Amino acid sequence: MKILSIAIPSYNSQDYMRNCIESLLPGGEDVEILVVNDGSKDNTAAIADEYEAKYPGIVRAIHQENGGHGEAVNAGLRNATGMFYKVVDSDDWVDLDAYRDILDFLKEAAKEEEPLDALFSNYVYEKQGAKHKKVIEYRGILPQDQYFSWNEIGTFKASQNILMHSVIYRTELLRTCDFMLPKHTFYVDNIFVYWPLPYLKKMYYMDVDFYRYFIGREDQSVNEKVMMSRIDQQIRVNKIMIDTYAKHEGSYYSEKLEDYMLHYLSTIQLVSSVLLMKINTPEANQKRDELWAYLKEKSPSAYSSFKKSFLGRRASAHGKLNYSFTMGGYKIAQKWIGFN
Repeated sequence: MKILSIAIPSYNSQDYMRNCIESLLPGGEDVEILVVNDGSKDNTAAIADEYEAKYPGIVRAIHQENGGHGEAVNAGLRNATGMFYKVVDSDDWVDLDAYRDILDFLKEAAKEEEPLDALFSNYVYEKQGAKHKKVIEYRGILPQDQYFSWNEIGTFKASQNILMHSVIYRTELLRTCDFMLPKHTFYVDNIFVYWPLPYLKKMYYMDVDFYRYFIGREDQSVNEKVMMSRIDQQIRVNKIMIDTYAKHEGSYYSEKLEDYMLHYLSTIQLVSSVLLMKINTPEANQKRDELWAYLKEKSPSAYSSFKKSFLGRRASAHGKLNYSFTMGGYKIAQKWIGFN
């Protein structure tokens, strides 16, 4: 069995996917690199086939009709044979030294009688044109150099959500928790991370800057204007996360797990609300009201918690003053985190 399966969802990725694949090849026979061609209209399919022919047993090309990023992740999981599963987007890459350290650890973890459910590491915003590269790390929050459970974690800051870039999940855990991402929907990476969290029992954190998250293309899904044009998909993801939180409400085995689930959900709720505020049309305002009503219906306790926070009150209310306060906070967060 391979130690690590790495899925690369690829759609019209001919201009940058080689850099991604090349950064993963040093994993050698310990890994399988699943290049999922999601119905591309350029040379993505040919490049995937080229690498499969050149590196048999390491690279596998998977071709499918266009189903969106989520369906490409699903396809990778369906085809994965490795003990652990990682997603690396086709315009991103990994750091070589950190990659080797992670593979060495996973090989040792695979020998443990009780399986490791998740490995966390740092990621770096490779923002185009930025001199300072923002590193998202979890020192002082996640215990280092030891296995841990939710009961042993600290408090996350606003900028420190665990994202797809920072997690490697056990493959079988994803398969047994009824994990499935929706088709033709962007921003499902949030669901990918969020859905399995209540099922994690044994975790580990390595303080290495592993994942390099490229950001800056005008057509990129996290570009603010692109996100606003796809607001219905953002809302769809938001609602699935609300459903996920509500599903486990009352049965969380750890208070710290529940706190973190609430923390992550509040971030997504605020992002959706701010984008709808920036669109600022009657239809967008109605969608914002409906989203907050949905939260209130599914989880009154989460709704009450969010409304107690300053930004939660502002992001759910109307009026010019609320708009000014919320946009001011949003601009500060953009500069601080380096996002969008």
